[in-house]
Amino acid sequence: MTRLWLVRHGQTDWNLQGRYQGQTDPPLNATGVQQAELAAQMLCGRKYAALYSSDLQRARVTAEIIGRQLGLEVIADQRLREVNLGAWEGMLVGDIQAQYPEEWEARQRDRLRFRVPGGGESVIDVAERMWPAIDDLASRHPDQDIIVVSHGLALATILCRAQDVPLASARELIPDNAQPHCIVWEVRTAELSLQPE
Repeated sequence: MTRLWLVRHGQTDWNLQGRYQGQTDPPLNATGVQQAELAAQMLCGRKYAALYSSDLQRARVTAEIIGRQLGLEVIADQRLREVNLGAWEGMLVGDIQAQYPEEWEARQRDRLRFRVPGGGESVIDVAERMWPAIDDLASRHPDQDIIVVSHGLALATILCRAQDVPLASARELIPDNAQPHCIVWEVRTAELSLQPE
């Protein structure tokens, strides 16, 4: 089994404004940079086999700050991106509710399977992308510690599996910006059933 140190990217201005970020790529703000530096300090004192990151800049820059302090090179991986939020990316919740009332209601009824118009992913889609990706990374580092820098919902799907809770709980498990979480990950490459209910 592999110990994963999960880190959500540092804060962006869109986080402060409550805008849906998805795979749009706003940069870290000054607070986000400080948060990444603090995360690096919290991670010091342990040996890590690798540092993986989403290729989106808010995660990648967070990882680079951590990597500089720990002497690790960042390995970017597109599979670790946040949920694609399609046409809603960059929007505030109130604007979404006003412009997409039917779609918003559909999302409230089925938070696991709903896809935002314009190529969005569902929570299940994210888990189907993230779980095999983490299985792959963990299989490269058995019985070692690795750092994975990613995004709120993407990491929450990982926490669901690690904690053996339903995927429907994912939005309740979104971690705070740049707060490391350690979990033990057991590779289950043959088991791709998400058991979402």
